[in-house]
Amino acid sequence: MQNFIDAYSVVNLRFLLMGLAVTVFISVVSVVLSFILGSILGIIRYSKLKFISKITGLIIDILRNLPLLLIIFFTYFGLPNLGFKPDTIPAAILAMTIFESAMIAEIVRSGIMAVPRGQMEGARATGMTYLQAMWHIILPQAYKKMIPAMVSQFISLIKDTSLATIIVVPELMQHSQIIYGQNANYIIPMFLAMSVMYFVVCYGLSLLSKGINRKIKI
Repeated sequence: MQNFIDAYSVVNLRFLLMGLAVTVFISVVSVVLSFILGSILGIIRYSKLKFISKITGLIIDILRNLPLLLIIFFTYFGLPNLGFKPDTIPAAILAMTIFESAMIAEIVRSGIMAVPRGQMEGARATGMTYLQAMWHIILPQAYKKMIPAMVSQFISLIKDTSLATIIVVPELMQHSQIIYGQNANYIIPMFLAMSVMYFVVCYGLSLLSKGINRKIKI
Protein backbone atom coordinates (compact mmCIF):
# COMPACT_ATOMS: atom_id res chain seq x y z
CA MET A 1 0.00 0.00 0.00
CA GLN A 2 2.86 2.37 0.79
CA ASN A 3 4.13 1.93 -2.77
CA PHE A 4 0.81 3.23 -4.09
CA ILE A 5 0.82 6.18 -1.71
CA ASP A 6 4.37 7.12 -2.71
CA ALA A 7 3.76 6.51 -6.42
CA TYR A 8 0.71 8.77 -6.42
CA SER A 9 2.48 11.78 -5.00
CA VAL A 10 1.41 15.19 -6.22
CA VAL A 11 4.57 15.52 -8.29
CA ASN A 12 4.08 12.16 -10.01
CA LEU A 13 0.38 12.70 -10.69
CA ARG A 14 1.11 16.13 -12.15
CA PHE A 15 3.79 14.57 -14.34
CA LEU A 16 1.34 11.89 -15.53
CA LEU A 17 -1.29 14.52 -16.31
CA MET A 18 1.28 16.41 -18.38
CA GLY A 19 1.82 13.23 -20.36
CA LEU A 20 -1.94 12.75 -20.71
CA ALA A 21 -2.23 16.30 -22.05
CA VAL A 22 0.31 15.47 -24.77
CA THR A 23 -1.57 12.25 -25.55
CA VAL A 24 -4.84 14.14 -25.91
CA PHE A 25 -3.17 16.86 -28.02
CA ILE A 26 -1.65 14.33 -30.42
CA SER A 27 -4.96 12.47 -30.60
CA VAL A 28 -7.08 15.56 -31.30
CA VAL A 29 -4.77 16.92 -33.99
CA SER A 30 -4.43 13.48 -35.62
CA VAL A 31 -8.20 12.94 -35.51
CA VAL A 32 -8.94 16.25 -37.20
CA LEU A 33 -6.28 15.83 -39.88
CA SER A 34 -7.08 12.16 -40.56
CA PHE A 35 -10.80 12.93 -40.76
CA ILE A 36 -10.20 15.59 -43.40
CA LEU A 37 -7.64 13.61 -45.41
CA GLY A 38 -9.51 10.32 -44.97
CA SER A 39 -12.76 11.89 -46.19
CA ILE A 40 -11.03 13.21 -49.30
CA LEU A 41 -9.40 9.85 -50.02
CA GLY A 42 -12.66 7.98 -49.40
CA ILE A 43 -14.59 10.21 -51.78
CA ILE A 44 -11.91 9.88 -54.44
CA ARG A 45 -11.92 6.10 -54.11
CA TYR A 46 -15.72 5.98 -54.31
CA SER A 47 -15.87 8.29 -57.33
CA LYS A 48 -14.21 5.66 -59.55
CA LEU A 49 -12.15 8.21 -61.47
CA LYS A 50 -9.89 6.59 -64.04
CA PHE A 51 -6.47 5.71 -62.64
CA ILE A 52 -6.78 8.19 -59.76
CA SER A 53 -9.27 6.03 -57.86
CA LYS A 54 -7.22 2.89 -58.49
CA ILE A 55 -3.97 4.52 -57.36
CA THR A 56 -5.72 5.96 -54.30
CA GLY A 57 -7.19 2.55 -53.50
CA LEU A 58 -3.76 0.91 -53.81
CA ILE A 59 -2.18 3.45 -51.45
CA ILE A 60 -5.02 2.99 -48.94
CA ASP A 61 -4.71 -0.80 -49.05
CA ILE A 62 -0.94 -0.62 -48.53
CA LEU A 63 -1.22 1.74 -45.55
CA ARG A 64 -4.02 -0.26 -43.94
CA ASN A 65 -1.89 -3.38 -44.00
CA LEU A 66 1.23 -1.81 -42.52
CA PRO A 67 1.80 -1.73 -38.74
CA LEU A 68 1.49 1.74 -37.25
CA LEU A 69 4.82 1.25 -35.45
CA LEU A 70 6.57 0.87 -38.81
CA ILE A 71 5.04 4.13 -40.06
CA ILE A 72 6.14 5.89 -36.87
CA PHE A 73 9.69 4.62 -37.36
CA PHE A 74 9.67 5.77 -40.98
CA THR A 75 8.43 9.29 -40.21
CA TYR A 76 11.01 9.80 -37.47
CA PHE A 77 14.03 7.86 -38.70
CA GLY A 78 13.37 7.56 -42.44
CA LEU A 79 12.24 11.04 -43.44
CA PRO A 80 15.51 12.68 -42.28
CA ASN A 81 17.24 10.71 -45.03
CA LEU A 82 14.89 12.44 -47.48
CA GLY A 83 15.74 15.91 -46.18
CA PHE A 84 12.83 16.32 -43.74
CA LYS A 85 13.53 15.94 -40.02
CA PRO A 86 10.41 16.35 -37.85
CA ASP A 87 10.55 16.58 -34.07
CA THR A 88 9.06 13.74 -32.04
CA ILE A 89 5.53 15.14 -31.60
CA PRO A 90 5.11 16.26 -35.26
CA ALA A 91 6.50 12.88 -36.36
CA ALA A 92 3.94 11.05 -34.21
CA ILE A 93 1.10 13.23 -35.50
CA LEU A 94 2.20 12.72 -39.11
CA ALA A 95 2.48 8.95 -38.70
CA MET A 96 -0.90 8.61 -37.03
CA THR A 97 -2.57 10.92 -39.54
CA ILE A 98 -1.23 8.86 -42.44
CA PHE A 99 -2.27 5.57 -40.86
CA GLU A 100 -5.69 6.71 -39.64
CA SER A 101 -6.49 8.47 -42.92
CA ALA A 102 -6.35 5.12 -44.69
CA MET A 103 -8.71 3.62 -42.12
CA ILE A 104 -11.10 6.57 -42.26
CA ALA A 105 -11.07 6.50 -46.07
CA GLU A 106 -12.54 2.99 -46.05
CA ILE A 107 -15.15 3.99 -43.48
CA VAL A 108 -16.13 6.99 -45.62
CA ARG A 109 -16.31 4.90 -48.78
CA SER A 110 -18.49 2.32 -47.03
CA GLY A 111 -20.70 5.04 -45.58
CA ILE A 112 -21.27 6.62 -48.99
CA MET A 113 -22.05 3.23 -50.51
CA ALA A 114 -24.66 2.70 -47.78
CA VAL A 115 -26.64 5.70 -49.05
CA PRO A 116 -29.24 4.56 -51.63
CA ARG A 117 -28.04 5.21 -55.17
CA GLY A 118 -31.31 6.95 -55.96
CA GLN A 119 -30.26 9.85 -53.72
CA MET A 120 -27.46 10.78 -56.10
CA GLU A 121 -29.64 10.26 -59.16
CA GLY A 122 -32.39 12.41 -57.68
CA ALA A 123 -29.94 15.18 -56.78
CA ARG A 124 -28.42 15.17 -60.26
CA ALA A 125 -31.91 15.25 -61.77
CA THR A 126 -32.60 18.53 -59.97
CA GLY A 127 -29.60 20.13 -61.69
CA MET A 128 -26.94 19.69 -59.03
CA THR A 129 -23.40 18.94 -60.07
CA TYR A 130 -21.72 15.79 -58.77
CA LEU A 131 -19.83 17.74 -56.11
CA GLN A 132 -22.93 19.65 -55.02
CA ALA A 133 -24.92 16.44 -54.71
CA MET A 134 -22.11 14.81 -52.77
CA TRP A 135 -21.73 17.76 -50.39
CA HIS A 136 -25.39 18.60 -49.77
CA ILE A 137 -27.16 15.25 -50.16
CA ILE A 138 -24.88 12.21 -49.91
CA LEU A 139 -22.26 13.10 -47.30
CA PRO A 140 -24.70 14.37 -44.61
CA GLN A 141 -26.52 11.02 -44.76
CA ALA A 142 -23.32 9.02 -45.01
CA TYR A 143 -21.61 10.65 -42.04
CA LYS A 144 -24.57 9.85 -39.80
CA LYS A 145 -24.14 6.20 -40.66
CA MET A 146 -20.38 6.42 -40.07
CA ILE A 147 -20.46 7.82 -36.53
CA PRO A 148 -20.16 4.49 -34.63
CA ALA A 149 -17.31 3.26 -36.85
CA MET A 150 -15.57 6.64 -36.76
CA VAL A 151 -15.69 6.85 -32.98
CA SER A 152 -14.40 3.30 -32.67
CA GLN A 153 -11.48 4.16 -34.95
CA PHE A 154 -10.71 7.35 -33.05
CA ILE A 155 -10.72 5.45 -29.74
CA SER A 156 -8.18 3.06 -31.26
CA LEU A 157 -6.09 6.05 -32.29
CA ILE A 158 -6.05 7.38 -28.72
CA LYS A 159 -4.80 4.04 -27.44
CA ASP A 160 -2.28 3.79 -30.28
CA THR A 161 -0.60 7.01 -29.14
CA SER A 162 1.20 4.83 -26.60
CA LEU A 163 3.29 3.50 -29.50
CA ALA A 164 4.81 6.96 -29.85
CA THR A 165 6.85 6.31 -26.72
CA ILE A 166 9.21 4.34 -28.96
CA ILE A 167 10.48 7.66 -30.38
CA VAL A 168 10.47 9.29 -26.93
CA VAL A 169 7.36 11.40 -27.38
CA PRO A 170 6.57 12.81 -23.90
CA GLU A 171 3.09 11.30 -23.76
CA LEU A 172 1.38 9.34 -20.99
CA MET A 173 3.22 6.06 -21.49
CA GLN A 174 6.61 7.76 -21.69
CA HIS A 175 6.02 9.76 -18.51
CA SER A 176 4.87 6.62 -16.73
CA GLN A 177 8.03 4.79 -17.79
CA ILE A 178 10.15 7.64 -16.43
CA ILE A 179 8.41 7.43 -13.06
CA TYR A 180 8.67 3.67 -12.57
CA GLY A 181 12.16 3.74 -14.08
CA GLN A 182 13.22 5.62 -10.96
CA ASN A 183 11.57 3.10 -8.65
CA ALA A 184 10.60 -0.41 -9.79
CA ASN A 185 8.00 -0.59 -6.99
CA TYR A 186 5.94 1.98 -8.90
CA ILE A 187 5.35 -0.25 -11.94
CA ILE A 188 1.94 -1.61 -10.89
CA PRO A 189 0.68 1.77 -9.57
CA MET A 190 1.71 3.44 -12.82
CA PHE A 191 0.06 0.76 -14.97
CA LEU A 192 -3.10 1.17 -12.91
CA ALA A 193 -3.01 4.95 -13.24
CA MET A 194 -2.50 4.74 -17.01
CA SER A 195 -5.36 2.25 -17.31
CA VAL A 196 -7.71 4.60 -15.47
CA MET A 197 -6.68 7.62 -17.55
CA TYR A 198 -7.02 5.80 -20.88
CA PHE A 199 -10.35 4.36 -19.77
CA VAL A 200 -11.75 7.75 -18.74
CA VAL A 201 -10.80 9.38 -22.04
CA CYS A 202 -11.95 6.49 -24.26
CA TYR A 203 -15.11 5.75 -22.32
CA GLY A 204 -15.98 9.44 -22.30
CA LEU A 205 -15.68 9.45 -26.09
CA SER A 206 -17.90 6.35 -26.28
CA LEU A 207 -20.57 8.05 -24.17
CA LEU A 208 -20.37 11.11 -26.41
CA SER A 209 -20.88 8.89 -29.45
CA LYS A 210 -23.93 7.23 -27.89
CA GLY A 211 -25.37 10.65 -27.06
CA ILE A 212 -24.91 11.83 -30.63
CA ASN A 213 -26.45 8.61 -31.95
CA ARG A 214 -29.55 9.07 -29.80
CA LYS A 215 -29.84 12.74 -30.72
CA ILE A 216 -29.76 12.20 -34.48
CA LYS A 217 -31.57 8.85 -34.19
CA ILE A 218 -29.28 6.79 -36.38
